[in-house]
Amino acid sequence: MKTLMLISIISLAGFSFWWMRSHKKGKVLSREFIASAIKGNQGGEDPKRRLTIYLPPGYEQGNERYSVIYYLHGFNANESELNNMRMNELLDAAIEEQRIKPVILVVPGSSTTYGGSFYSNSSLTGAWADYIAKDVVAYVDQNFRTLADKHHRGLAGHSMGGNGALKISMLFPDVFGSVYALSPSVLNWGEEFSYNNKGFRIIQTAKNKTDIFNDLYANILLDMARTYSPNAQKPPYYAELPVEFNSDSMQVRTDIVALWEKQFPMVMMEEHLADLKGLSGLKIDWGKDDEFPHIPFTCLQFSKKLKENGIQHEAEEYIGTHGNMLGGANGRISLQMLPFFDQQFK
Repeated sequence: MKTLMLISIISLAGFSFWWMRSHKKGKVLSREFIASAIKGNQGGEDPKRRLTIYLPPGYEQGNERYSVIYYLHGFNANESELNNMRMNELLDAAIEEQRIKPVILVVPGSSTTYGGSFYSNSSLTGAWADYIAKDVVAYVDQNFRTLADKHHRGLAGHSMGGNGALKISMLFPDVFGSVYALSPSVLNWGEEFSYNNKGFRIIQTAKNKTDIFNDLYANILLDMARTYSPNAQKPPYYAELPVEFNSDSMQVRTDIVALWEKQFPMVMMEEHLADLKGLSGLKIDWGKDDEFPHIPFTCLQFSKKLKENGIQHEAEEYIGTHGNMLGGANGRISLQMLPFFDQQFK
């Protein structure tokens, strides 16, 4: 009996050693630093930012340099997206199966008091586009063995992050060489994202922050207002809305609408055609049954406008909702995003 137990223990130990060698795992790190682009903002946003970073198997044993994918999280999320969605396991599997070359992946924390930064520079909340393209990239290049050029940097994101990925790729064409936007939100007005959205009225009639946080659209729209149309002289939210209500009548403020539209990727495209054409790869995708109807509508319009302007890109609508096809072994990140960037980095 003792002999059998000893043989079993030795066999189990041997199997475990084989499994560990056969299934090499990358390492997930958490880092914190002070972002210059956020420091000193008037909106009370914390310039101390956290990054979650995936290093591929073998990173610590060698001296090789790696391409980097920067992944921008969505609204009301943070840098924990890498762990929450178990992206490290997706990367480990893709690298082990030789579907992609080893890469570094970085998820920068970009949440704000009201849930999101929309990855835009704001006089109130801070310069969030600069934070990604300057502060985060500089920190990663200085502290890790990266291939520090645009041809080996990919920018991706989901929802608000997809919006940010498209926006930042236009604003910083010398920093990122390829971009993949997954279900990018608020590319332009459309469907429920309109002047008639109930969230605008809720903001105007809210008695406190709880009333805002209890409605997702009110929360999103107020965050956008603080980002796109801030007014430091207008408490308590220090922002202007593109529509105002007087009893049952609605007034559209064209001056504020213009400020918002200036930040919409659909409108931005017109001044950044050359920058978009300079990308080595551009892809957007979206779920046909997205809970936010404006996303399939505006994504299709965005793709059509890219085509009309001669910008090479990939666009795909699939059967799915806003996020149900994102993670997992058969999800968009694993089967679409990772191979896309692997091809671009070649």
